[in-house]
Amino acid sequence: MNKPTLVILAAGIGSRYGGLKQLDTFSEQGDTILDFSIYDAIQAGFGKVVFIIRKSIEDDFKAFFNPKLEGKIAVEYVFQEIDSIPEKYKDNNRQKPWGTGHALLMAKDAVSENFAVINADDFYGREAFEGIAEALKKTDKNSTDFNMMGYVLKNTISDYGFVSRGECSVDENGFLTGIVERTHIEKVNGELMFKDDKGDLKPISEDTIVAMNFFGFTPRYFDISESLFEEFLEENYKEAKAEFFIPLVVNHCIVNKTATMEVLKSNARWFGVTYKQDKEYVTSEIQKLKNKGVYPINLW
Repeated sequence: MNKPTLVILAAGIGSRYGGLKQLDTFSEQGDTILDFSIYDAIQAGFGKVVFIIRKSIEDDFKAFFNPKLEGKIAVEYVFQEIDSIPEKYKDNNRQKPWGTGHALLMAKDAVSENFAVINADDFYGREAFEGIAEALKKTDKNSTDFNMMGYVLKNTISDYGFVSRGECSVDENGFLTGIVERTHIEKVNGELMFKDDKGDLKPISEDTIVAMNFFGFTPRYFDISESLFEEFLEENYKEAKAEFFIPLVVNHCIVNKTATMEVLKSNARWFGVTYKQDKEYVTSEIQKLKNKGVYPINLW
């Protein structure tokens, strides 16, 4: 049985955080959030990790992760750059990255197994990795039977500003029927609100199931995504801020019935760092987990 691969979206710039949060540390032992995700993935039976980064941070990443992961899990690096697109679309004066969907496409040649994809700056919890690994191990790699970890919106909000979340609709059998990328959700006077396409604030239920970019795919995902990205570029390559998100691909598959996506439920605690002010809380929560013995004091 092939071990699944963990693909990590780590090419972000961290503009709201004010720095490279992928390598920021959250414990006295110098652990990044990614250290816990990779540790959990190894425990759950993943066989390889693929980092999607920018070329400019390659040396920093390799110096940080290679020594501790050597002999524990296979490691590969791929690169997302603004000009990693077909030649005919490059006259675009683009300054902003193309989004998570484009980033994941960069891993196509590095992944031949079923795989999970995560954000580098989100803490998903051991139980979530175990659940998605179990599902991936049982899935035919030639199928389009996908899955994802669903989280409750109220458990994923920052107290310090807006966040981006994929709002999910789920049927009675636990399968996704649609996903909408909400690029701006925030707490306003104690109530959760999102910005619609016109920029107007609208209420959203705190119990909404959201996607945290923790998806499980077969390699078939890449073929679907590649053709959709080409269509996206055809329409948007001169748009300065248009982004190609993984949920756009997922939604296309669901709407056109070319794939299914089971929404896996987990009681695992999610937390992440969008803003610098989030760091103190996350550091405190990680210390509690170490104190309880969920993680060893020294991961590696």
